[in-house]
Amino acid sequence: MISIDQIKQLREKTGVSTMACKKALEEANGNEEKAIELLRKKGEAKAADRAERSTGEGVVAIAETEGKAAIIKLGCETDFVAKGEDFIAAAKDIAEKVLNEGENFDASGIASELSLKLGEKIEAGKKKLVEAKVIGSYVHSNNKIGVIVALSGGETETARDIAMHAAAMNPAYLSPEGVSQESVEKEKEIWKEELKGKPENIMDQIMAGKEKKFREEQALTKQAFVKNPDQTVEQFAGESKIEGFVRVAI
Repeated sequence: MISIDQIKQLREKTGVSTMACKKALEEANGNEEKAIELLRKKGEAKAADRAERSTGEGVVAIAETEGKAAIIKLGCETDFVAKGEDFIAAAKDIAEKVLNEGENFDASGIASELSLKLGEKIEAGKKKLVEAKVIGSYVHSNNKIGVIVALSGGETETARDIAMHAAAMNPAYLSPEGVSQESVEKEKEIWKEELKGKPENIMDQIMAGKEKKFREEQALTKQAFVKNPDQTVEQFAGESKIEGFVRVAI
């Protein structure tokens, strides 16, 4: 009996359709290496030859409707393919399907067909669906960075401006409280080296100040807003609470 996990693993390695993977595994009695050989012999697995190649290029696409937006990452091997009309159109198509069908939409079939057509390894990457009262999105002109911002209220344009800020400034967390303790501890080791020789009685105060600054620099809400550095992003949002954001980059 061939398991779903076996089929999924073979599909991820080869980019071939689910049905083709299932048939190959059944013929190979569950042996993955033999299944890949069978796919190659049938000419269905040109993508199998590309299984170990890197998909460091690609695009980010966003699809949006009122109160809801989907963001996806579609990877490929070269910037040349990433700039092609077919590739960009496929990414937008996947984003639309995630928007309409949810995060569980399986984009591997689209990626597999595109891989065979374009002659490169194509890989559907991160996908996220965001729902909120107010949604703002931004995709950079090179299609390499995309951001969705969710607000509790206010204007779409405000959310979009915050999304543009997040694209440029790359915050890792929403708020200072959300910054992981692991990240803070790593920084503390560096600060301790930098502060060697300082009087012990002021060390705790200096370390606390550095931690506060580090947390705020990493957090979207406390970063200086790019369009007006005299106010934080949180202050720019005004009465609208920033409920979350998703940033995807190639």
